Amino acid sequence: MTSLPPDGSRDRRIEAWSNLWLIHPAARALLPRALRMRLSANAVSILGLIVGILAALCYARWQHPLAAIAGLALSVAWLIADGLDGMIARATQTASALGRMLDGLCDHGVFILIYVAMALSIGTVEGWALAVTAGAAHMVQSSLYEGERGRFHRRAKGVALIATPITGNALVRFYDYVAGVPDRAGARFERLLARSDDPIALGERYADAAVAPMRFMTMLSANTRVWTICVACLLGNPRIFWWVEIAPMTIVSIVGLLWHRRVEHGFTDGSPFHSGTSDDRFAPAFAKEQGR
Repeated sequence: MTSLPPDGSRDRRIEAWSNLWLIHPAARALLPRALRMRLSANAVSILGLIVGILAALCYARWQHPLAAIAGLALSVAWLIADGLDGMIARATQTASALGRMLDGLCDHGVFILIYVAMALSIGTVEGWALAVTAGAAHMVQSSLYEGERGRFHRRAKGVALIATPITGNALVRFYDYVAGVPDRAGARFERLLARSDDPIALGERYADAAVAPMRFMTMLSANTRVWTICVACLLGNPRIFWWVEIAPMTIVSIVGLLWHRRVEHGFTDGSPFHSGTSDDRFAPAFAKEQGR
């Protein structure tokens, strides 16, 4: 059984603790005021980017503990704005491909600015090399994680992916194409869900099985990075964060993706992933998927 918040957007079982107890409650508290002020989701995304720029300026002086703590506080404010823009888009039914791209670019932009600020403060070739390598790893990991999370929430509601033409300008088309790579990798389960006689029940069974890998992958969330950056700076060495980004988080990405694909295969191969027993309710759907 899924566990959704009041706006019905996310399953609480796979949310980071800071989202559950800080980020999302704060964003929901601000939502009524934002709607009264007629703020658009895109405007809040840009506002969040401005707050993120201020966080980067603080981290440019990471050697000072108070600057690092201020950077953390501003980063948390940015995360709240990042959650609020999605809530506004859902409440006003104004979600769009452009909005998704803008949200993603703002998210990546904040971290890029923080990385650059810290690299400038270190001022060595080695520091820049670490920052660039970690930044590249971050962009790949974050895109994969957001794709996996969105896929989980959609499937948990019994909704199979409906292939639609990629439209918009060249940048939007490229962004949607790259973001859709994991969708194409999970196409077998999408066909199974689309053909199921009871997609809601199948979606719930899938969600129960996929909670573990998705919860594991919360280590790739922006929240984790925000806390880790501050801790590394307070320890006196931002390189700690970059090495965490390059090595452990890359391993988490690979393990999480493989684990999630294994969950899917447990259904498309014709047997429940988490049980050695059969379930006749889904036999027709499994038969269709396997061509029997």
